[in-house]
Amino acid sequence: VQLQASGGGLVQAGGSLRLSCAASGRTFSRYTVGWFRQAPGKEREFVATISGSGDSTYYADSVKGRFTISRDNAKNTVYLQMNSLKPEDTAVYYCAAVRDYSGNIYYTERRYNYWGQGTQVTVSS
Repeated sequence: VQLQASGGGLVQAGGSLRLSCAASGRTFSRYTVGWFRQAPGKEREFVATISGSGDSTYYADSVKGRFTISRDNAKNTVYLQMNSLKPEDTAVYYCAAVRDYSGNIYYTERRYNYWGQGTQVTVSS
């Protein structure tokens, strides 16, 4: 599967952005998808993950209550709605996928074997 992330941009603190991760392929519903981010000078970190059916989600504590991950399998797309953005959310955001038939969700990078290119999110104070 190939992934294409989009939707990044420049926004003021307190604002919102919605990222999209579009996937190729006909069995997208069999893939767990995760969002990760990497700020300048820092390691890449987990943000959110969603199961293939969309029934299960999990968030990093730093974004819980502000970000929402969702998916539309008919459109082969996973979304990350980001509200109440903070300057510390500034990073390159990556989506990743792994085939999973059991509805599992994963928060570690090594579980994912397909990665999209990043999209830059910049939050100004």
